[in-house]
Formats: sequence, C-alpha cells, structure tokens
Amino acid sequence: MLITIGQLAERAGVATSAIRFYESKGLVHSERTTGNQRRYATATLRRVAFIRAAQQVGLSLEEIAAALATLPEERTPTKADWHRISRAWRPRLDEQIRRIELLRARLDSCIGCGCLSMKSCSLMNPGDEAGERGTGAVLLEP
Repeated sequence: MLITIGQLAERAGVATSAIRFYESKGLVHSERTTGNQRRYATATLRRVAFIRAAQQVGLSLEEIAAALATLPEERTPTKADWHRISRAWRPRLDEQIRRIELLRARLDSCIGCGCLSMKSCSLMNPGDEAGERGTGAVLLEP
C-alpha cells in the first residue's frame, strides 16, 4: 500500500518538509505518480520512526544513513534487522552515556566552584590546547 507525503507526515508526527529532507539525504524513498506526486510504502513509517529515535539519542545523519543502507528495500525490516542495528550502536551509546554521566558529575562540582574561568575550567575548556597560542580567535589567525 502506498501513502501520500501528507499521510506519512501525519502518521509519523513530522512535517512534510522533514520527509522531503530525509528523502533528499537518501534516508527514505518514494515512488512518483504520473502527476509527479510522491507516494511512500507504509514501511517508510518505521524508517521515519527509526530516524527520529536515532536523532534523539544523538546519532548523526551519516550514522543513520549507514544503518538504513543495510536494511532491505524489498521488504519491511524485521525485528531481527532492527536488533542487529541496535546491537551495533550499543558501544557508541554506552560511551555517550558515560560522557553524559561524567559531565553531570563535573557540573555539580563546577557550579560549586564558581570559577567561571574559560582559561582554566576543565569542564568548559578541557585540555586547553589552543590556550597556549593566546586569547581570542587564535584558530582563525593565519
């Protein structure tokens, strides 16, 4: 069964412009009618839901596109297909969780510190590699 872009957008809870953007990036695909109107397979709903969920956890469009490229075009992805993708992303998400927890722990101490120093704050300026070159927009200097 094929649905219009408006039907897809409404059922997926996104704007039609988002659907067109996803299509321009190769994340979803449509067929065209003789009047050049887009029509989408209902399985595209799962792809859009997947894209939105992946974006909410911080995955890039490139990562999302790479994962979607491994899914079959000729059939609706199965639970096993989605499980394979989620298993591959688990280490990346675990690392992201670790970084967020570290940020939370440092933020508590940072607020208590009150230094607000961009030069020495390990939270706002970790490693300060550019600090040795001076203040201001040193990365923009020739």
